[in-house]
Formats: sequence, C-alpha cells, structure tokens
Amino acid sequence: MRSLWGRLLTCGGLLIRLLGAQIDFDRQVHPILAAKCFSCHSQEKRSGGLSLGTYADVLEGGRSGAAVKPGSAAASLLVQRATGEMQPRMPLGGPPLAAAEVSILRTWIDEGARATPTSEPAKPKWEAPLTLAKPAIPAAVWKNWQAPVDRFVAAYLAGQGVAEPQPAGDAVFARRAYLDVWGLLPSPDDLRRFLDDPRPNKRDLLVAALLGDDTRYAENWISFWDDLLRNDEGVNYYSETASRKSISNWLLASLKSNLPYDQFVSKLLNPVSPGDPEGFLIGVNWRGAVNASQVPAMQAAQNTAQIFLGINLKCNSCHDSFISKWKLKDAYALAGYFSPEPRLQLYRCDVAQDQYAEPGFLFPELNRALGSGSEADRHRAAAAIFTDPRNGRMPRTLVNRMWHRLLGRGIVANPDEMDGEPWSPELLDWLAGDFVDNGYDLKHLIATILTSRAYQLPAVARKGEQPKQYTFRGPEVRRLTAEQFADAIGSITGEWRVYQPPAPPATPDAPPPSPPPGQFSRQWHVAANPLTRALGRPIRDQVYSTRDPEATTLQALELVNGETLTHWLLRGARRMLGELPPEPVSLWDKPMPVRRGGWPAFDIDISGGTRLWLLVQDTGSYSPEKVEAAWSQAELIGPGGATPLSSLKPLDEAGLRAVSAGGDPVRVKTPSRLVYEIGGKGFTRFRGAVGIENREITSDLNPRLRFFVFTQEPNMERLMPVAPETPVPAGPTLKTAAAAIDRVFWYALGRAASPAERAAAVQALDTPALPSRPSPAGLADLLWAMMMKPEFQLIY
Repeated sequence: MRSLWGRLLTCGGLLIRLLGAQIDFDRQVHPILAAKCFSCHSQEKRSGGLSLGTYADVLEGGRSGAAVKPGSAAASLLVQRATGEMQPRMPLGGPPLAAAEVSILRTWIDEGARATPTSEPAKPKWEAPLTLAKPAIPAAVWKNWQAPVDRFVAAYLAGQGVAEPQPAGDAVFARRAYLDVWGLLPSPDDLRRFLDDPRPNKRDLLVAALLGDDTRYAENWISFWDDLLRNDEGVNYYSETASRKSISNWLLASLKSNLPYDQFVSKLLNPVSPGDPEGFLIGVNWRGAVNASQVPAMQAAQNTAQIFLGINLKCNSCHDSFISKWKLKDAYALAGYFSPEPRLQLYRCDVAQDQYAEPGFLFPELNRALGSGSEADRHRAAAAIFTDPRNGRMPRTLVNRMWHRLLGRGIVANPDEMDGEPWSPELLDWLAGDFVDNGYDLKHLIATILTSRAYQLPAVARKGEQPKQYTFRGPEVRRLTAEQFADAIGSITGEWRVYQPPAPPATPDAPPPSPPPGQFSRQWHVAANPLTRALGRPIRDQVYSTRDPEATTLQALELVNGETLTHWLLRGARRMLGELPPEPVSLWDKPMPVRRGGWPAFDIDISGGTRLWLLVQDTGSYSPEKVEAAWSQAELIGPGGATPLSSLKPLDEAGLRAVSAGGDPVRVKTPSRLVYEIGGKGFTRFRGAVGIENREITSDLNPRLRFFVFTQEPNMERLMPVAPETPVPAGPTLKTAAAAIDRVFWYALGRAASPAERAAAVQALDTPALPSRPSPAGLADLLWAMMMKPEFQLIY
C-alpha cells in the first residue's frame, strides 16, 4: 500500500497543477540569487562552473552537478549549500540567507522549479547513474519490430511522431555487415549468393556466419581496440623509464576466443599470468617523464577512466578540472592503484604540493580493502572495482562505444563523456543489462545490434555539426576506415602488404637464425604508410576512441596524387591480369642482432651476375638514422684474384656514408642501397661480413637491421620471400575488359555497372572493344575511379 506521505505528495502535485505554483522565479527567486550569489555565480564569473544568472543557468548546474533537483529541495545542492547542510555554507564569506529567503527557494524547488507559476515543472538535469538496472521492455508498437532493441527504438520513434520506417535493401545491408564484422567487402560471389537467398531470416543467418569466423572478426576489430588501448604495429617507442610493450598477440587471441569483456578488462588492469598484456599499464612514455601528469601511473589512471568509464581525467591530472567535478586528488587517487608506491605526492601544474593521495576509486562507494597494499594487491583491487557488478558505468560505456562504432553516433553522443544524456536511457540500460546477463559476450552484443531493425534502417547523412537536441532516425553514413580502405584494395586486386614475422630467438652457440618468410597480411598487421595515415590511422600516442569522419585536404591530395596508392593500384592491376612477374630472390638475407659485434660473414656465388645490389633495411630501430652499418672486408673474387668492394665506384650510392681511409669497411646509412656494375669481369664469388659500427649500442638506438644481396634488381617492397597464402582468396585472372568491369563494380560497389558506366569503363580500360584484354594502366585507372566514388568510400 502506498504511504500516507506518498498520497499527500500526489495530491499536492495535482493541486499545484490545477491552481498554479505559489512562487514566481523572476519576481521572487531571481532577486535573491542576484543579491546574494552573483558575486561568485554570475554568467561572467562562474565559480565552480556554476552560473545562477538565468533560469536556464540555474537548471544547468555546474561542475558538481545539478544545483536544483525539481520537486526535491532537500536533495538540491542550492539549498544544502544555503543552509550549511553541505559545507562550505554559501554565500562564501558573507552573511547566510534569511530564513524567509531559504523558504522561498525551498518552495520554488518543491513546486517543480518552474519558469513561471503556470509553467510545467522543470525537467531534472540528467545525471548518469552508477548502478545498472535493466528496464522493462515496452510493448510492441509495430508488428515487425518485436526484438527488445526494436521495441525501445520503435517507442522512441513513435513518440517523435515518426511513421514506421522500412529497412535498407539487402545489398546495402550485406556490405554494411561485412565491413562492420570482418572489415572486408563481400566478394561478388558471396554477395550474389546472399541476394539470391530466399530465406526470410537470411540477415540473421549472415550475421551469425560472419561472427562465426573468429579470425576475420578479430583482424577487423583489433584496429578498434588498438586505437583505444594505444597499441600500434610497426612503431617502436622508447622511454628512459618504461618502453611500451606490444599487446598485439594477447589482443588478437582474446578477440579470436571472444574473451568475456569483464575478464578482458581484468587482465589489462591486473596482468599476472604469462602472456597477459602487461604493456597496457605502461602507457606511452617515449620521451621519459615529461611532467608529473604523464608518468606511467597517471597515464594508466587517465586511460582506464576514459576507456572503461567514459570519464576524462586529463585536466585534473594537472589541477582541479575547469569543466567537470573531478579534482586533482581524484586523478592521483586512481593512479595510486597503478604506481610502484601507493602513497603519491600531488603535483599541481608540475609544482609539488604538501598533499598526498592514497589509492581510491572515482566512486568511493565501490572502494574495497587493499590487503597488504602491495602493487600486486592494488592491481588486483583495481581490476575488481572496475568489473564490480555495481559499476554500471563499465558496461554502459562499452555498449555505447559499440553502438557508436556500428551506427556512427552513440546513444550518448560523446563515447568518452558518459555523463552526457542518452537519447534513450532505457535502450542504453537494457543493452548494458543484456550484455552483463549474457556473460559480457562482445559477439552477442554485436549480433544484438546488427540484427536489430534500428541498425538495418537506411543511413542518414550527418549535416555539419550535430545539433544539441539530437533525434535518432537511423545509422549515420560512415566513412571506410583506413584499414578497410586498404584491405578493400587487397581484396579486389589480390595485392596485399607484407608482414615479416620476427626471427626465432638467437642462441649463444649458433649463428642468428634465418627469419621465416613474410606473410601477405591485412593492414592492421603492418606499419602505417602515407596513404593510411592520410585516411585516418592514428599514431596511437594517445587514446583514440573515434576517428575524424570528415574528409581532409591531406586525404584528398594523397588519394589524387599519392605515390603509395598509384603504385599499389598499378601492381594490383598487373596481378589481376596475370602480368606481375615473380619477385627476385636475394642471394643472402641476414637480420643483424641488436647487440653490437657478432659480425656475420657471407660467401656468395655471384656467377653470371651483371650487377650487384647491396641493401641495408631498418626493421624497427628507434633512431635508424643514427645507426652506423658497414660492409666489412667485402671483396669480389675473379680470375685475377680478390677485388676489394671499396675500390669499386657504385652506380647507385644512395645511403653511402663513407669508405674508410684504408679502403675498408664501406660504411652506409640506414637504410641504404648500393649498386655495382660487375658484368664482364668474371667475378664468381662475393664475400665479407656485415655489422654495426656504433661504439655503444644504447637503448635509444635499439638497432634492428637486415642486410640483403641481389644480382637482379629487387622489388623494394618484397625483399624477403613471401608465403603464397593471402587473407582473401585471389580471383581468377582477368582475360577480357567485360570480366574486369564486372569484377571491379561488383566488388567495389556491390552492384553491376549501368550502361553509361560500362561505356565509360571501356574507355578507361584503354581497350577498343569489350572482348579485348585491358591494359594494366587502364585497369589501374578504372580501379582508381571506383575508389574515388563516395559509393565506395562511404558505408550507407
């Protein structure tokens, strides 16, 4: 039964609605605020981020949250400060408000904090809850919107006066789903099979099949997590304090096995087992301790708060935040879980303070005893707190990130600011609750979103800056990521980048082992190049939760004039036509040990060679330009005996540093390419040794080199042997212009060419008629034209 007090409140609210409120904001409340509060809380001087200058300002509140909670004066910070119930009492340093003035404030708030006595009660300022309660699923509004997600969205749309929208077509959905799950375009054969499938549940079946391929799923989503977790490929960061360690092997394995997200977070925060991702907590500190706000422990606090809780601690790592409620001590308390010492001295703007912070969570109600207080105990406590079932922010933040990734905008607009108001709090909480109920299963969450009618609606173009009052109408049009763009080139042409696996570890009693062959790999696995940097692949020196959706001038220049794309498409066209010759094989290939010394010797048969190419490539040195490599005691053996290499003048001496006064060794830069004319001289062997001449191999060099010898001009992109397997099976060799047009259009755009497009394509292929075989340059031009189309670059 309802209490008497509850009945009185209900009756009182009804009476207020019928008769109007007693208190008028403009005539009674505003004068009190102007007289007593404006010295600190005007629109010009917003102490604590709070202005009381206007009605809207009062409801907006400040960095400590809402100043007024309509309908509850007792819970309102404005009244608590005015009465001294919460210290310090306000006005600060001035006489307290009179009892009558406090009474006016109380009554106005209890009546609903209305703009005028006859206005509707004010809407309470949104405050993100900490705990998670799964809301009831609303009744179905439309017949075909029966899944829980769809019922929430249908109720929202109907409330906005929107008629039932129809889903996007099958081809649009398939392309969207392939890119979102695998990061790859559907092949023409796969797309046609899906389009011809008559089963009514074929979309659900496609989602299940895509998510069932663990490898392709993991190789797509690893880029998303690399961005978030500051983990990059092909980049070597050095720090005097703690070098960043790659977590790629663990991350890829975790995605392939669909590690539950609570365990995923726990291992990142408390890496205790062999193979756990201990590199995450180190952060990126490649210039050493630049300032107190960037030491590894403080970076760990900033990263974990942003990634897992949607809280920005960057400002209050130097000083109390000017934009949020978080204080300097809050950042240091969280950093205490990740520092070598639990008691941290505070530094305000890099100036030491006579204050210290003990380990503590941002939400004190989740704190727990630390046991011994050792670093291991603190890591264990942090992992337990972040994954505590009472911590609803953790699953809400992840769910919002996934919705943002898959639909172009989060349920909360900024995925790094989870105190923002969701356009549907109920949908966010239901998805988060369902995620938890299903064991923090990431694939289940993605499937729930992808099989919803909301995800399958036609995409909506974003028009400039998003309005403050957002209304959901469907997924937004998105751009291909840099990785998706690059992998699309590989899929269509069969021309992939090469990843070189590391060589097995050397043993003291054996020469350095030969490295394994390279692997044709997807873009995530190799270092970025000018094209992918222009397309938005970040350096990952900080947390990147989103990428810029807008095209840039640099991107346009790289797509139109960039050497990387031009060369790639021409090689791809030659491969599609079966005109790409085998790559020259090096006669000698040796990785140089990191340590100084141990000069590997070589003795190579060069009989019949007319030219000699000597290459030194960098494979991950921190400062390759400082590494001093050399070809030592190098000589060519012929009928007349030995000829020192230093006595020959190279045709191409790119990278030649110097020849020593005595003629040996030949010193080179890193990288370098020396070419010598040896034809007609009868040379049969080339022998010598290679090494690093730096007197001290310091950790800021960390030299990693690879030496090659060729007697045929090498392909600088394919210096090492490559295994034949590709991430996507190569298509058949193209024999006619018609076959080329069909393959390019169906693969790149997911449709056939129109008659007008086919006629233009024939002209681009530089062929007189469709039965003719296209030229490589013409096919490269057609590929380029397809990739400049918004229809290719955008996900609709």
